[in-house]
Amino acid sequence: MTKEQLEQIKAVIVEKRDQLRQEADRRKTNQNSSTSSGEHANYSFHMADQGSDTMEMEQKYIFASREGNFLFHLEMALERLQSGEYGICIQCKKEIGFERLLAVPHARLCIKCKAKEERTKRMRSASPDHQSDESISE
Repeated sequence: MTKEQLEQIKAVIVEKRDQLRQEADRRKTNQNSSTSSGEHANYSFHMADQGSDTMEMEQKYIFASREGNFLFHLEMALERLQSGEYGICIQCKKEIGFERLLAVPHARLCIKCKAKEERTKRMRSASPDHQSDESISE
């Protein structure tokens, strides 16, 4: 991969990272302003409202968790860029295609290895004797 391509990808990663941070800051500000508006501002007295409030809080938590995970992967990609390990598939050790890295800048697998991983996951989940990690007691 050329130096210009690496710089282009780095710019994409930094932009995505900065956007995520700004959105997280904006959400924190909105959350703080809504909770400080009154002692019982977020307390609902009707059961249907309580259920809606709980569902909304869970959705916010899931979104923030996914966002944090994505931010972590972007930070790791920047570290790989700094160390010179960026753009190399961790499985087959071949170069990951530039187009893939533009689309998924935090990718650690080339498209062939990622497809193989996805097929393996599908086969495992489709097998009748598939057990989750919780059911294995070793």
